[in-house]
Amino acid sequence: MEMRASHILVKDKSLADKLYLELKGGANFQALARRYSTCPSKEKGGDLGWFKEGAMVKEFEEATKRLSYGSISRPVRTQFGYHIIKKTGTR
Repeated sequence: MEMRASHILVKDKSLADKLYLELKGGANFQALARRYSTCPSKEKGGDLGWFKEGAMVKEFEEATKRLSYGSISRPVRTQFGYHIIKKTGTR
């Protein structure tokens, strides 16, 4: 199985929580990713493309698996910081 996701990566939990609330209120995911994310994927609105199981860190992958298509996760902590994940595909 492959999944596709976008994310916003930040170092600070309080910023992650704030961005999550903005997204739940209707903010544009790609715009927030371009503005706030510390990951190079921010240039593509946070899009990470397709990835196979085992390609991402465990916490990120498990959170992505639990999401339904188009839904957004609460902030997920990994060794890289806090991710807000949007699942954009499964195949």
